[in-house]
Amino acid sequence: MKAILALEDGTIVEGEGWGAEGTTTGELVFATSFTGYEEALTDPSYKGQILMLTYPLIGNYGVSGAKFQSEGIKVEGFVVREKSDSPSHYKSKRSIEEFLREEGVPAICEIDTRMLTIKTRRYGTMKACLKMGGDCKGEEKANALKLARTQPDISELDLIEQVTCEKPYRIKGKEGGKRIAVIDLGVKRNILKNLAERDLDIFVFPANAEESEIRDSEPDALLLSNGPGDPKRGKKAMSVVKNFAGEIPILGICLGLQIIALALDCDTYKLKFGHRGVNQPVKDLKSGRVYITSQNHGFAVDKDSMDGIAELTQINANDDTVEGFEDAYLGIKCVQYHPEASPGPWDTEKKFFDELISLCNQKG
Repeated sequence: MKAILALEDGTIVEGEGWGAEGTTTGELVFATSFTGYEEALTDPSYKGQILMLTYPLIGNYGVSGAKFQSEGIKVEGFVVREKSDSPSHYKSKRSIEEFLREEGVPAICEIDTRMLTIKTRRYGTMKACLKMGGDCKGEEKANALKLARTQPDISELDLIEQVTCEKPYRIKGKEGGKRIAVIDLGVKRNILKNLAERDLDIFVFPANAEESEIRDSEPDALLLSNGPGDPKRGKKAMSVVKNFAGEIPILGICLGLQIIALALDCDTYKLKFGHRGVNQPVKDLKSGRVYITSQNHGFAVDKDSMDGIAELTQINANDDTVEGFEDAYLGIKCVQYHPEASPGPWDTEKKFFDELISLCNQKG
């Protein structure tokens, strides 16, 4: 089948359609990892976005389901240079095309993803429309372009509520172990896995959970997870942070970091094209060490707004954006990258999660 991808700047590219027939809209973003498409497709942080992978051949090892970061695909659409029609891996249960079709997600291939990536880096992230099926000519192209241009900006969408859990749940840990409350803003499964591996008693709450509900779990620490969209939409979570600050340790990952920063009266802004991939260098300002990290975010904390509020601990070695901050007095520690990786390097996994345990133990 034919497919088209229309961008708000008027660019329209034609290619081969695959996955599910249909039309979708979203913010076109690119990620640079060579592998990990199974994790990326199911990452809740991509909700509201059409994901384009820069590595040219996608799907060669199929889909196993073992690396899912949520219950299913969260991207709105999928863009690749070339798809593999004959995956080969002993754990594979289906092809990526079968996965997309079953989940109702349209995709396009046989297009110049390098050109689209360069355009995005030069002009910034753009709203897009992906149409798979039909003749993809004249009127259909015009309609796709209109949909790309008239859709809401990502900051106008309440994406967190679309990916958070519907009700609280518990992952029981070691008897008598420390308790951690997790505010699910779109939490990746590997975050919960890392917590469980450290024998924590995990209480997961929806993004709109009341402070009293979280207090009833008697947590030793509070963790705000990753998630999609503009952090300024997370007002309920900000309120929870303000009420718990200084009482128990508070930690944040990715969107969680940004919401905690806003709760402390810092500011955030939208990056030109975001950080998405598994090779982002992060410099630790205390040790001088550079970690290679996995990242997926389109917003960042304004570094200047942190003056006198929190201690900047880590920066992105490419563009000096905020990658970590802490407040020792309030017991706050946050990172912008994904220490749980999946996909990506494990440079920071032990450092972040072991320090989380240390903070819990200090609470007593």
